[in-house]
Amino acid sequence: MDEQQNQVTEEQQTDVTEQEEQTASETQNPETDAMENDEMDDDDMDMDEMMEDEENFMALYEESFKRFEEGEVVTGKIIQIDKDYVLVDIGYKSEGLIPIREFIEPDGTVAAEIGDEVEVMVERLDSEDEGVMVSKEKASKIKVWEEIKVAYEEEGIVEGTITHRVKGGFSVDIGVPAFLPGSQVDLRPVRDLDSMVGKVFTFKVLKYNRKRSNIVLSRRVILEKEREEQRSSTLQNIHEGKVVEGVVKNITEYGVFVDLGGIDGLLHITDISWGRVKHPSELFGVGQTITVKVLDLDLERERVSLGMKQLKEDPWTTASDRYPVGERVSGKVVSLTDYGAFVELEEGIEGLIHVSEMSWTRKIRHPSKVVSVGDDLEAVVLDIKPSNRRVSLGMKQVAPNPWDVIGEKYPIGTTIEGRIKNITDFGMFIGIDEGIDGLVHISDISWTKRINHPGDVYKKGDEVRAIVLHIDRENERFSLGIKQLEPDPWETISERYQVGTKVNGLITSVTDFGIFVELEEGIEGLVHVSEVAKEKVKTPVGQFNVGDTVETVVVNINPKERRIGLSIKRLEEDEQEGYFNEYMASNKPASSALGEAFQRAAKIQAQNDDNGEEEE
Repeated sequence: MDEQQNQVTEEQQTDVTEQEEQTASETQNPETDAMENDEMDDDDMDMDEMMEDEENFMALYEESFKRFEEGEVVTGKIIQIDKDYVLVDIGYKSEGLIPIREFIEPDGTVAAEIGDEVEVMVERLDSEDEGVMVSKEKASKIKVWEEIKVAYEEEGIVEGTITHRVKGGFSVDIGVPAFLPGSQVDLRPVRDLDSMVGKVFTFKVLKYNRKRSNIVLSRRVILEKEREEQRSSTLQNIHEGKVVEGVVKNITEYGVFVDLGGIDGLLHITDISWGRVKHPSELFGVGQTITVKVLDLDLERERVSLGMKQLKEDPWTTASDRYPVGERVSGKVVSLTDYGAFVELEEGIEGLIHVSEMSWTRKIRHPSKVVSVGDDLEAVVLDIKPSNRRVSLGMKQVAPNPWDVIGEKYPIGTTIEGRIKNITDFGMFIGIDEGIDGLVHISDISWTKRINHPGDVYKKGDEVRAIVLHIDRENERFSLGIKQLEPDPWETISERYQVGTKVNGLITSVTDFGIFVELEEGIEGLVHVSEVAKEKVKTPVGQFNVGDTVETVVVNINPKERRIGLSIKRLEEDEQEGYFNEYMASNKPASSALGEAFQRAAKIQAQNDDNGEEEE
């Protein structure tokens, strides 16, 4: 490179020497002067052009000897590019050299072409070989510092790119590194600071020190100025009832703050939609542009109330026309309470399905047992009151009431089969149709068995047969019976156990008032305490034991009350009377008068005993 520079310098010196010798020879030759004067007389225009060319040549000649100072910024033209340097003609005796690295882009390409003009700073002059080193980067920095000075003094702005985060703020590239404090980034604190990196903004120069290479920037000052200008314009043009556009600035649980242009307005959650809004964040996002209506304006406190639902007509004004009573409608479940479910028919109109209107047959304790939030369903309008903004809906009315046809489907006396769904102290519920259960009362389980609890005989889930006994449509009751599947054994009890018949039975219970004796399965008779023995007995307890077999005689039968009277005492009396008759037959000579008197006394005693038992 030094050889090329020396060669270029020698060629320039040779050209200058030849021009000087030619000029001197022409000046000393009188013949030449005469010829030139003749030519000038012939053509003045050619002479003028020659003089002008000579003046330009002299200017270039003088310019070639121009002196530069180190640190000076000049403009040059690229004349050569090689692998190490870029040669720039800056009008000096020799070209300036710029390292090729100053032209290499991040992607590795060289951003330089022959003929391009560039600003460079003179770094070093070599008076001996008349070489010069120049820098494009340093020239750019000098220019940047000059721009920073102008921007600071004249309240201007600079543009830069946020490169990375540093302690207390950001580093910004504006041609030279600068510092942007975190408090000067935006009007409000920035939550995601990393999102700012890599973005280009304009900044105000708060202060700078070139010696220390210290520059402090602010973006907030610019934003505040812009906001103030917008605010003044907005306040002049805004009024109640005006429809404006704004940008969502902040979202809270009670509403949305909207930037209308330098002034914020509140869109309350109740003014977002005629329908139900759980949280504004479901409908809006920060930075979103929305259209709103000014509902109220307080210029003194600079408070603006906004509305969005007011841009549409209130749906309740014509709700009666769209939802008449009896109309079948569809909607989505939006909320559940203990007493029912709210169904959205359209935006702004919700109807209530009370738990009592959810099923014809089931007793719904909570609506969650039937529906869930988000379910789509059909219902029937039962009542509508637009003034109160209420619609009553019925879900069970979509299908016919099964109790209206249950009597036709299952007439009284019909035998049905079903599964036991529930067992209580008073009976069992058997599933008949979907939603309809029949009750078998504990008294209708068996004709003869004494059942303390239905669970002692059946369990939940058992399949049973029963007969329809009664249907109460108004009270929605369905009565069933199991014992009615067989004849009532008490209807023929008199035929099987006549009065005076001797029977054997098993003692099932011993009480103070008598002894219960089982004659057959489910059929028990009572030996009253007065019928236990001829002698007066206060209580049979202790004299008889449960499980013992005892012989008795039937003394009375009451099929309606399902009672059989038994007697042990009568059995003994009959035996004694038999002995007496045998004795009298074998002793005929005895006085007949005495025998008759004894028989009369025995009959009187028997009658008295019968009367006493009936009274008891």
